[in-house]
Amino acid sequence: MNEFLHVSSNPHVRDQMTTDRIMKLVAAALLPASLFGIYNFGLRALLILAISVASSVFFEWLYDRLMHKPNTIRDFSAVVTGLLLGMNMPPMIAWWMPILGSAFAIIIVKQLFGGLGQNIMNPALAGRCFLMISFAGAMTDFTVPSGAFGVIADTVSGATPLAAVKAGESVNILSMLVGNTRGTIGETSAIALLIGAVFLVALKIIDLRIPLTYIGSFSIFVLLYRLIGAGTFDVGFLAAELCGGGLMLGAWFMATDYVTTPITKKGQLLYGCVLGILTGIFRLFGGSAEGVSYAIIFSNLLIPLIERVTFPTAFGKGGKKE
Repeated sequence: MNEFLHVSSNPHVRDQMTTDRIMKLVAAALLPASLFGIYNFGLRALLILAISVASSVFFEWLYDRLMHKPNTIRDFSAVVTGLLLGMNMPPMIAWWMPILGSAFAIIIVKQLFGGLGQNIMNPALAGRCFLMISFAGAMTDFTVPSGAFGVIADTVSGATPLAAVKAGESVNILSMLVGNTRGTIGETSAIALLIGAVFLVALKIIDLRIPLTYIGSFSIFVLLYRLIGAGTFDVGFLAAELCGGGLMLGAWFMATDYVTTPITKKGQLLYGCVLGILTGIFRLFGGSAEGVSYAIIFSNLLIPLIERVTFPTAFGKGGKKE
């Protein structure tokens, strides 16, 4: 009877969608791109994904045990972090690098800030950026494993299609859309990623506001860049930029992370615009052909400021005066 009298503070929200259910659905939505990555790059990709997921779960369990905290691996958030980190790895990466990246993502970025719901940036992307800074050569080596099942469409330079576009080379847009290209394990197939995105949108796990604003603002930035720089309205260039690299993976699966996105609707729109502009700047003017990871990380750090300037003003005393 005492359990019925124990009531938490308001507001009281009832919902059958628990954290572990949300995480399991996100992991399920990532399966099409993960499976295509395994088909495209072979069993080496499966090994990297398995190591990344297993090490993320292990470090979460280890931290909880050492700190005498309740075991949190059942909420499935560590699985999602490990899967996203593995999908952001090139297939020929050394086996110990996903372990190092998982340790940084789970212990440093997630747990030391208080655990799930307290991290100030996306753990998987933070782990990827940590590895990019520490081992740039290995993280940008997109050599295709000899045991790959898919037929990889090569470019003139043998680099990723996004790098080829930046170098002025021609690319096969259809191959980029389908995913028969070089790249990280989970980013190559735009179609597979969109299938997972539709799944999450249909179940109302994610909202369209951030992804569409992100992709839309990035598209406008790229088109204006080509119009001003080359004097042409280059739709083909835009299609290559949209299908190449980690834009689709980042826009639908990492920019929409509940913890590191604004809570206000105006803030989410502003957040999406900042993401699109930063990604365009990094890709078109930076030294690397990619820019999604750093754009999302930097935008995560701007969330408190974005929420401050977009938070609704209260009516009444102290509110906004007409």
